[in-house]
Amino acid sequence: MKKLNIKIEEKECILYTNQNQKIEYILIHPVDEHDMKLLDNEVKYIYENTDKNFSLVAFKIEDWNSELTPWEMPLLRGKGNFGDGAGKTLEFIKDKLIPSLAEFMNIQEKNVKYILGGYSLAGLFSLWSGYQTDIFDGIAGVSPSVWYKDWLDFVKNNKILVKNVYLSLGDLEEKTKHQVLSKIGDNIREYFEILRNSEDLEKCILEWNEGNHFRDSDIRMGKGFVWITENC
Repeated sequence: MKKLNIKIEEKECILYTNQNQKIEYILIHPVDEHDMKLLDNEVKYIYENTDKNFSLVAFKIEDWNSELTPWEMPLLRGKGNFGDGAGKTLEFIKDKLIPSLAEFMNIQEKNVKYILGGYSLAGLFSLWSGYQTDIFDGIAGVSPSVWYKDWLDFVKNNKILVKNVYLSLGDLEEKTKHQVLSKIGDNIREYFEILRNSEDLEKCILEWNEGNHFRDSDIRMGKGFVWITENC
């Protein structure tokens, strides 16, 4: 696949695409500096594990603790708060990123499917976005920060607007002494049951991976995007 570095509204973006093929899926992935270094391997995994024609666009998040979170809560360590910038980031995807890609790649087919996925707080953002808009055909929340304050209350009181959701977590992530982070296992199990009982959802899965939060994030993301492309 061809790898292109582009800027959209001053945001640094990396696009992987094969313009000689008719694109079926566009995978959208908010990333930080560390994630960007692993993108080649992530895309390689997806390419080797699906026969679907896809492009992947990653865009860099400058302030991880503010641009991806839907409402404020205290930081897990130190003073300060997580922000409430998720709405602005979603607006960028809807109003700038997708239209710019459609023009740049000459996408005219209405049957192109847009998939949003992310890791950690970007996974939480992706899941939250699935309650805000129906433009995505699937969401991949990979090791998502479902320990976030009031997340379960939010999903119990809001309607999900996507049809397919992939969740995954490392089997060691809940084995921590941190009072907030240790909730992630119970929270993702409860959230998965909420999704499974939702009449609005067609398919969902919760997959367990070996290791802690920092292990194999590129492969875990690849697995999430592969599942979505194969199931929607």
